[in-house]
Amino acid sequence: MQGIDALGHLYRDLVDCRRCPGMQGPPVHGQAVVSPVMMVGQAPGTREILQGIPFCWTAGKTLFRWFESIGIDESTFRSRALMSAVCRCFPGKAPKGGDRVPDAAEVERCSGWWRTEVELSRPRLIIPVGKLAIVQFMASKRLNDVVGAQWSYRSPSGLEADLIPLPHPSGASTWFKMEPGKTLLEVALSLIDAHPAWQEIRTGSAMGRASPAHRGGAA
Repeated sequence: MQGIDALGHLYRDLVDCRRCPGMQGPPVHGQAVVSPVMMVGQAPGTREILQGIPFCWTAGKTLFRWFESIGIDESTFRSRALMSAVCRCFPGKAPKGGDRVPDAAEVERCSGWWRTEVELSRPRLIIPVGKLAIVQFMASKRLNDVVGAQWSYRSPSGLEADLIPLPHPSGASTWFKMEPGKTLLEVALSLIDAHPAWQEIRTGSAMGRASPAHRGGAA
């Protein structure tokens, strides 16, 4: 339970964070759960900020439909996987419409939260969702080059994990609805399905469970 307690303390510090004046809080986090699977999203939207739950709106419906196709429904995933994000507050709207992309300084200031989550949970499978999340772990920004394959990650402390990137399930995105994205997404989901860490959270074996006292909610 030490890892779950440490995550709970981390999240209590997170909700008090106001480091980025251009971001709109309060910060969002998932449940405090030590898991072999960690998902890293981009940043919450307005619905996530209001409800305090990651991926709770349209993009979440698509994401959890993907995961359900490989054996894990939404409630099971939320309670058995560590849900993280690159940024924990809403970046606001872009001048030309859509959500603003966090700038490099905002991403850097927020990076300590997800990096600490990696060290506390020590996942064996990390699923970065969307370009902003993917580039935290690898140099390539092209979905065509990284989705549909399994990669290796080594943290600054030496922790090693497998990476299986996914596109962001935004309703505004067409990449995963047409080729080659449609096929690459199917391959990526098949790789996740076959990973031993995914099989563990599907069966609920050999992992820490979420602490009821530390539940909260980053897309």
